[in-house]
Amino acid sequence: MIVTLAGGVGAARFLEGVVQVVSPEQITAIVNTGDDITLHGLAISPDLDIVTYTLAGIVEESQGWGIRGDTYNTLEMLGRLGADTWFLLGDRDLATHIRRTELLRAGATLSEVADLIRRALGVAVRVLPMSDDPVATYIQTPAGRIHFENYLVQRRAQDDVLGVVFDGAEAARPAPGVLEAIREAEAVLIAPSNPIVSVGTILAVPGVRAALEETVAPVVAVSPIVGGAPIKGPAAPLMRALGFEVSAYGVAICYRDLVDVLVIDEVDAALVPAIESLGMGVVVADTIMRGPAEKGALAQVALDAAHVARSKS
Repeated sequence: MIVTLAGGVGAARFLEGVVQVVSPEQITAIVNTGDDITLHGLAISPDLDIVTYTLAGIVEESQGWGIRGDTYNTLEMLGRLGADTWFLLGDRDLATHIRRTELLRAGATLSEVADLIRRALGVAVRVLPMSDDPVATYIQTPAGRIHFENYLVQRRAQDDVLGVVFDGAEAARPAPGVLEAIREAEAVLIAPSNPIVSVGTILAVPGVRAALEETVAPVVAVSPIVGGAPIKGPAAPLMRALGFEVSAYGVAICYRDLVDVLVIDEVDAALVPAIESLGMGVVVADTIMRGPAEKGALAQVALDAAHVARSKS
């Protein structure tokens, strides 16, 4: 079993590569749910949906989220009726949120709902939320505490970041199967996701970090920072706010004592000695996932690194 810790777009694209190399039935994706939010009375799980839609082959590839060719008639009507429509929700996408909300209100867990949705969409990869308990990522700003989706989507990540809070994390429990998957994995891959508010949120759930520290499986992370900047998303201001250098070395510091090998881009090769000084192996490769071939090649690099790490242990 190959386990991947996953955020949203970057992780979903990385998983598209992993399924080229490993049978999808042998892959478990543990997905961040700190971005989950309730809008229009509906339970929305952005990262779970991005991962599921991508693996189902229906994602809108030009943006990395939503459903390809979706329409927005419902959202337009909501706007006419005075609703706040800053979060773009397509008509078919809304069907997912309606069904999720219906099932949760009937007593199903988020894990059960995620499994039902991925099966209905023909996804063979096991998709697990990090927790069935509510955890919400908030960004501390001079204007106050703002939910991550409001910060990122509504306010375009323009606020100064003073800190990050994972509300509810201390009381949360890992979803059923999460700890077992990590402990029994052949390899654990940390996707090129935001180390602060995607992977960091998963690590904030009690028991997850300990399971990664204790697993005999090699743990390999792919840096989402290339040439001192994130490929996508607001990792830079969040890393700076928490005192991390915005570089592959800063990512290595984030994952220190958890990761056996860090995969970094060729443009960051000069950082190899500094990262190795942390006691972490380094693999240099092309990490830009331009298309299917590059996605598969990066996944193969990560898995090869895991095998090397295992042979040295």
